Amino acid sequence: MNDVNLPRTERPDAPAYLQRHQARQKSAADASKADAHLTRDEDDLPLYLRRFRSRETTIHPQLDAPPTFHGQEVGTSRAWAEVTRTKEIVPERRDQLASVKTDVYLIRHGETQGYSAESGLTPLGAWQAHRRGQELARRVMTGMHVELVCAPTNRARQTAEHVRRGLLDNIRLFGREADVSELHDDANFRNFAVMTPDGPRDVTSAFRLYHKVMEKYERIGLGERPGWLVDVDRFWGIQQAGGDPITHWLTMPMLHFEPPVTCVRRFWRGLLTLQANTSADQIVVATHSGPIRAFATTALGYDPGEPFNTEFVRIRLLEGGHTALILYRNRVQEVAIPDLDALPPNLDPRFDTASPGED
Repeated sequence: MNDVNLPRTERPDAPAYLQRHQARQKSAADASKADAHLTRDEDDLPLYLRRFRSRETTIHPQLDAPPTFHGQEVGTSRAWAEVTRTKEIVPERRDQLASVKTDVYLIRHGETQGYSAESGLTPLGAWQAHRRGQELARRVMTGMHVELVCAPTNRARQTAEHVRRGLLDNIRLFGREADVSELHDDANFRNFAVMTPDGPRDVTSAFRLYHKVMEKYERIGLGERPGWLVDVDRFWGIQQAGGDPITHWLTMPMLHFEPPVTCVRRFWRGLLTLQANTSADQIVVATHSGPIRAFATTALGYDPGEPFNTEFVRIRLLEGGHTALILYRNRVQEVAIPDLDALPPNLDPRFDTASPGED
């Protein structure tokens, strides 16, 4: 049978295990050769020193021994792999090269007394906010300026007040000198709104109006309910049933609710306006879970879930004003800072104004 075209399997080099065995034999022979050249006085040297000197003779460039790299003879495949495995070929991360200009914290309010009215925080909610302020104080160094703003609601305002107290307590405890601003409202960071006959209202404020109008419809039987009432009824029905109404708001179109993308746009507008008008190194914003969650969803590309009380999304605005790092729940995403002038206008400009009727 003609086997000319059969693949040839023989290899000119020895198997790896045999190469290692030969290398160990060669190393032992070199060590013995070096020991033979020792003088009588050197025989009294400790064993570790004799072994060290024998290794030096195998790698010294003046000797006939082949050059090695990390114990491997130069020219072999293993030595080449060790040479090319260097940090220079690994690109540095973007966040290691960039310089952060402003740190922003979007903090959800603490535990509230209820959502059916414009309620404040519970004692536990006040303590949650105070502890969050103490934790944020660890990142405030001497000479830094911290700006505090909040949404125009009771629960957001009280959260910001307790965060400020916690900040001042631990800044003083750490012996640092930092400037913490007084608290002020910013309508850009308000909760999402519902379009009612009285204009756009915060979703909790709209709930009071919903109860008033719904009672009339149920008592008198005026006929078909208006669309805004149907949307609010569906939203709060999910809340009362133990579901997640924010997921419904993010995923299901409701004609009379402010769209999530509109909240994200005005949050960006508020952040960029604050950065332009203040010299703050850190900006702390006490606001609501719905817009925070919409902001994180837009940046990360998926819904990361409802933030807990006083949990925050961190935004690191980088030097140059072109990109920012969004940090939320062990995920970091670099995003382009939007050019608000280049974005298309909102289809319903009524949601661009502050909601009336808020406390």
